[in-house]
Order: sequence, then C-alpha cells, then structure tokens
Amino acid sequence: MTDLAEALRRSDVIHDRAAIDAAIARMADAIAGQMDGERWLLLTVMHGGMFFAAELALALGRDPSRGFDFDYLHATRYRGQTRGGELAWKHHPATPLQGRHVLLVDDILDEGYTLAAVREWCRQQGAAAVRIAVLAWKRHGRGVPGFAPDHYGLEVPDRYVYGFGMDYHEQGRNLPDIYALREPA
Repeated sequence: MTDLAEALRRSDVIHDRAAIDAAIARMADAIAGQMDGERWLLLTVMHGGMFFAAELALALGRDPSRGFDFDYLHATRYRGQTRGGELAWKHHPATPLQGRHVLLVDDILDEGYTLAAVREWCRQQGAAAVRIAVLAWKRHGRGVPGFAPDHYGLEVPDRYVYGFGMDYHEQGRNLPDIYALREPA
C-alpha cells in the first residue's frame, strides 16, 4: 500500500477547509437560484463525491423550501489508480430518473469522461434535466471537448490532487483540505 504520510510530505495544501466551505456556500446559492421550483434529485457519484455532496446538501438545506431527494451511483475509471481507465459501473441509482431534474454531484472534474458518461446515462433514463456540480475543476485541455460543469467550487492545478473526498491510492478522502503532489504520482 502506498504511504499517505509520505505523500503528504511531497504535497502542498492548495485549498484549506475555509476556502472549501466558502466555495460550497457560493455554489449552494447559485444552485438554489436555478431550481425553478422543481424538486431535484441530488445524485452523488461515489466515493469521491460523498463528502462534497453532504456539505452541499446541508448548505442547500438552510432554506427549508428547497426540497431535494437523494440517491447515489458508483461509476469509476480509477479503481484506486492515479490514471483513469474504462468506465466501470458498480451501482446504479435506485430512484427512477424519468422526468426528474437531476443534480449530479462529484468531487472533481478532471478529464470529464466519467461525468459525461453518467450524464448521458441519466438522459437515456429519461431525466428532464441534468446539471453537474463538482467541488474541484482541473482545467488542462485534455478532457472531453466542450464538456464543463454547470457549477464548480474551486480550480485545482494540473497535478494529482487529493483530500476532501478525493483519494490518494484509496487513502486520504477524509482529509479536510485539498492537497496536490509536487511531482507526478
């Protein structure tokens, strides 16, 4: 197993918890302004999106008139690695998507292949609308052409990032800050 302590010594904090909290609050306000009176389904992409989705849901819940249903899916290209491969579905949501307004929530948009495939799957299931919210966006020009999140909290450098849901070899998701390795993973 790769040593998280060693990775932390080779990393920089790029966003601390205060910056993350502020970004989530901004996103919640923007998302709430676009709900159009609909009851949205907040669909978390596991495992990485779990921490961000929980915090975003709490921020959206400050106004009790904002109603959300919750479900999750598990689709991954990484499987504990630092580079993505073919998309693997581990769990489809139990909630029928036909006619639903879906907010896909994930930790990071890197190349976008996972989220693009999940968004297309939601559309094929009959979702009336699909919006994407990610905590972090890594802009580098290597991703799905023209693909962008509808909402994002923070930009991250084109380095391997982890913490606050994002993992380093399946470790460190529970770190309260976001880190970036100084050299390739």
